[in-house]
Amino acid sequence: MTPETPPRSPPPGSRDAGIVVCPVRGCGAPLAWGERTLRCPAGHSFDRARSGHVHLLLVQDRRSKHPGDSAAVVRARRRLVEAGAADAVADRVAEMLREARVGPGARVLDAGCGEGFLLRRLRATLGVEPWGVDISSAAVELAAKALPAGRWIVANADRRLPFAGGAFAAVLAIAARRNFAEYARLLAPDGRLVLGVPAADDLVELREAVQGRADRRDRTAGLLEALAPHFRLERQATARSRRRLDHPALADLLAVTYRAGRAGVQRRLAELDALDVTFAMDLVVAIPASAT
Repeated sequence: MTPETPPRSPPPGSRDAGIVVCPVRGCGAPLAWGERTLRCPAGHSFDRARSGHVHLLLVQDRRSKHPGDSAAVVRARRRLVEAGAADAVADRVAEMLREARVGPGARVLDAGCGEGFLLRRLRATLGVEPWGVDISSAAVELAAKALPAGRWIVANADRRLPFAGGAFAAVLAIAARRNFAEYARLLAPDGRLVLGVPAADDLVELREAVQGRADRRDRTAGLLEALAPHFRLERQATARSRRRLDHPALADLLAVTYRAGRAGVQRRLAELDALDVTFAMDLVVAIPASAT
């Protein structure tokens, strides 16, 4: 194989037949996942990128030419997770899925997967089959390059996702926008939904440093209220860690959480050589309300 045509991830096997469906309005037919193209019986086709991911985001499902995180923000997120900022969350999510008997070969969808860190960890620790979807092309491309064994798709998780109903043993939505009715459709009858919202003390030190205050707001109560029509709560937990970040890492954290371009934020950032920062995420495991 020449340098101009780098190796791609292999097409999903027969057990994945019918999982991805055509996103074209009024179609929804299963897509056959080939080496270079996904195609439905109606003739709609979608090329796979060189990294192996596929772009199924239709023009009407995006609000800008390049929606989602920019390449610079995606790289900042990658540096943060490589520094361990998300380790506690990944460990706790793995523990929750293990207790729910989601293990080797289980199909797991991360709705809002970003650069793919959580799925990489779950693949390594539980042996799950990773499926990631995000609206950011830059994020999905980076995820696909880091884990070719995964299935990576650019799509809008706020809308109807291009997957067959009941296809997944677990759906994850960690600090992402939520589409409960769609998650319920995608889960197997005994599947699990794992949600995450920032805890009251998440990034409290950073918020105090750059905003001059740090309101400690409980987001979990509102999450549970919104969840109730579609799911039943099974378990709650909090993933929490504290890490000392140097100036470059603080700049990355600001880039992914606040409007780092604001003059006031940049001025306060310039005054920080290092800072101990709390990373805290409230996690919820739920089962479909229709489950017996």
